[in-house]
Amino acid sequence: MKIIFMGTPDFAVPSLCALDDCYGVSLVLTQPDKPVGRGKKVRFSPVKEEAMKRGIEVLQPERLRRDQEVIARMKSLEPDFIIVVAYGQILSEEVLAIPRYGCINLHASLLPKLRGAAPLNYALIEGYQETGNTTMLMDKGLDTGDMLLRETYPIDDNLNVEELHDRLSQSGGDLLLRTVEGLLNGSLTGEKQDSAESTYAPLITKETCEIDWNVSAREIHNRVRGLSPVPGAVSTLGQDRVKILETLVLNHDYPEPGKIVEVSKDGILVAAGKGSVLIKRLQFPGKKPMAVRDFLNGHTVTETKFTRSDL
Repeated sequence: MKIIFMGTPDFAVPSLCALDDCYGVSLVLTQPDKPVGRGKKVRFSPVKEEAMKRGIEVLQPERLRRDQEVIARMKSLEPDFIIVVAYGQILSEEVLAIPRYGCINLHASLLPKLRGAAPLNYALIEGYQETGNTTMLMDKGLDTGDMLLRETYPIDDNLNVEELHDRLSQSGGDLLLRTVEGLLNGSLTGEKQDSAESTYAPLITKETCEIDWNVSAREIHNRVRGLSPVPGAVSTLGQDRVKILETLVLNHDYPEPGKIVEVSKDGILVAAGKGSVLIKRLQFPGKKPMAVRDFLNGHTVTETKFTRSDL
């Protein structure tokens, strides 16, 4: 068995580990190293770090579809599978044709729902009650290939994206192993996606993170948990851009969306377009995330309203 693995973030690491432990991984492709932070220190991707620990060859093309040297290396291995988990580049038809059994992608949604770059975030932002992982045979479209296996997970009302990430990341490796086994023994065939049922989960932008206090408390709560803890939903309080990281939905209606109704150890109560939101955890610029209870030990809230700033 020869497997090429392609992935970049933390989400992909358990899948790499599962495949390497069971079958062995011959080659890893991941995104190029990038400088991060104020010191611009170069940081390896989580997948590269794990591959190096395991002694697996790592390649990092800037643009895979244009890098014939890397493509030639991939072809020389004559792989049975290419496994892709959150790699971050679209594969050319030339690359898709390389492996014997095909290119398999693990996508963190129940396809055809939430195709695109941020399915974990939008499952929560859109208020889905369930999501999961799907393995599929890749084609030249964006998450449009034939589905192989799907695994469903319920979503409770207060789950945040970090918690959902960890659940689906850990289970993804097992789903990939079962997918590979099914393709090898012939028990698994692809199922066409119904594009009429598809939805899209685009990249997270600054505008995505901005809270609109005119919508319902439930919609605000879903946006907060869909972006918590990173990058965080934001709103302006006086001169500060505040990240709001944990909320509760209350049914009490108050006039003037965004207005602070009450500040207490329980949280900051804010009016929404329908209902109200109790902010439980937040982060001010230059400060660490903290519970409102802890923040109030050394600070007071003098502003009266959260506002949506111009982007």
